[in-house]
Amino acid sequence: MLHPQTQALLASIEKSAIPPMHTLSPAEARRVYRERRFSVQPAPPAIGEVTDLIAASPSGPVSARMYRPIDAAPMDAALLPVLVFFHGGGWVIGDLDTHDTLCRELANASGCAVIAVDYRLAPEQPFPAAFDDCVAATEWVRVHAVSLGLDPHRMAVGGDSAGGNLAAAVAIAQRDAGTPLAFQLLIYPATDQRGGTPSHVSNGQGYLLTTDTMNYYRDHYVSDPSDHLDWRASPILCPDLTGLPAALVLTAGYDPLRDEGLYYAQRLSDSGCVTTYVCFERQIHGFILMGKVIDEAHSAVAFCAGELRRALTAPSAGT
Repeated sequence: MLHPQTQALLASIEKSAIPPMHTLSPAEARRVYRERRFSVQPAPPAIGEVTDLIAASPSGPVSARMYRPIDAAPMDAALLPVLVFFHGGGWVIGDLDTHDTLCRELANASGCAVIAVDYRLAPEQPFPAAFDDCVAATEWVRVHAVSLGLDPHRMAVGGDSAGGNLAAAVAIAQRDAGTPLAFQLLIYPATDQRGGTPSHVSNGQGYLLTTDTMNYYRDHYVSDPSDHLDWRASPILCPDLTGLPAALVLTAGYDPLRDEGLYYAQRLSDSGCVTTYVCFERQIHGFILMGKVIDEAHSAVAFCAGELRRALTAPSAGT
């Protein structure tokens, strides 16, 4: 059964007659998403330091934003572990500002630095542009970690929804490049562009993220059906998931993507990866951003941050 606060939110959205995302142009969808966040997101907490960055990539500069936790030691006193974070939004919407509060919360609660990546969006820049930017930004952080006050041996990737998809794919790419990461934080990740899981059917209508909206996002990002089979778009189709970092996979019970997360977590476990799977049974897709109106969002953030802290705050070799 849906959480009462989530039921109230969905009823309010239905009464407001807000147009579904899939009926809007990408530009309009981005504007609506940015503006609507204030109605559900809590106020951004104070943070130790926020720094805008530019990461170099083969395709050009990639904007990023670094958050240092409020209780962090001075930059020259100790190297912080770091989470490289990729925002959600179906590879079409979302930016550094839409996920600013979540990044601040994760940094403060985990004691880790967070670097959010402003990757290129579809349809202007379709697959694999977002993946390429996220790989390049992650590698840039690794190379420049010490100068940024970060520990290159204690790096994680993470993201929500489309960002979880990108984080999972980047973790595979980093393993293949011989620079494996320490952890992956996958918040209701999209892992299979083919769709068709039971939760796609049972949760495809009435719970904010609908089948039509998912198809809208997917078709903008991976319009060629043959790309659905590419592990960079569908990480669950990677034939070999061994040697990947420990993972937390978090899902929501009324999310169409629930089973994609569950099945990916199972594949990680079957491949020998230390994997924790948690489902917030009474919640919907996107709820972790909605702490202003859904109390369980705070529980989810705290759990994610706790797993980050546990995985990353042990001193690394040579520090």
